[in-house]
Amino acid sequence: MIDLNCNMFRESSKSHAPKQLWKLIMAFLAVFLVIYVAESIIPAIVSSKPMEEALRDQGFLDSDKELTFKQSMTIATEVAMKPNVMIPTLLSTGFGTVISLFYCRFFEMRKVTSMGCRKRRAALHYVSGLFMGAAMMSAIVLLTLLFGANKLSYVKDSSKLLILMYFVGFLVQGMSEEFIFRGYLMTSVGGSHSPYLAIGISSVAFGLAHAANPGISPLAMTNLILYGVFAAVYMIHFDNIWGVCGIHSVWNFTQGNLYGISVSGSGQSESIFRTSQNSSHAFLTGGEFGIEGSIATTIVLLTGTAIVLLMHKKRLEAESAAE
Repeated sequence: MIDLNCNMFRESSKSHAPKQLWKLIMAFLAVFLVIYVAESIIPAIVSSKPMEEALRDQGFLDSDKELTFKQSMTIATEVAMKPNVMIPTLLSTGFGTVISLFYCRFFEMRKVTSMGCRKRRAALHYVSGLFMGAAMMSAIVLLTLLFGANKLSYVKDSSKLLILMYFVGFLVQGMSEEFIFRGYLMTSVGGSHSPYLAIGISSVAFGLAHAANPGISPLAMTNLILYGVFAAVYMIHFDNIWGVCGIHSVWNFTQGNLYGISVSGSGQSESIFRTSQNSSHAFLTGGEFGIEGSIATTIVLLTGTAIVLLMHKKRLEAESAAE
């Protein structure tokens, strides 16, 4: 097996984090609940009026018309995708980054470098991640076009200002999820347990966090976990968090606002291109969940993970030969 130990795990091993795995997981669930509540406050405020208007327009407030759970979820998803709701929601995920940093620094009593927050070449790693995320999502879209599953069209009247605002929002959102699941959870587990266990637990947790998203399917869940594995090994190889922050942010932005694809089942938003499904086979298109639920995503993530692991193995061999 490839040695996936790294400085982040070695630094984390000196923390005050619980050593028992079940205590680590319980602590993470408590912190995640705090993050969930904190990140829900702003979306609840900005969506209340649009939600009320949507319910009234469809006759659910001023009549005895019964509202089913499916109808309420559909309306809530439509409201959540409105720019005046979606952009503040993306920005509110910054609480996840702040709370994760605060917990690790002041409760686990460890340096932020153990979370991958390193100053050395941080900008280079981040920008490289931005290009990597765009390239990976573009490869996925290209595969679906080659499969004949999707077709792409240019949106003439898209708002470039709105797209820029979405970009800023996704920079915050992608970083937040990386700090929660990789910067905090993975390094906490990796500090006292096997790196492989740390990768597995953080990746499954990342997948389960999206389990309630509209259109979730077994393949979509598999791909979410595979993304977690890819991000974990990428972060371990470079021993910092900035690259995966860039990858995650631009993966989502490119998917939603460049190619016009539903991001993890959230629905379509303002975009430069519009990707429409040309096939009824959900394993090719991703179905309602979007392209992340397609076999094309599986192929790209497995390929990307294999390449990073190969790079890591060759570096370890070179370092061993130099000793």
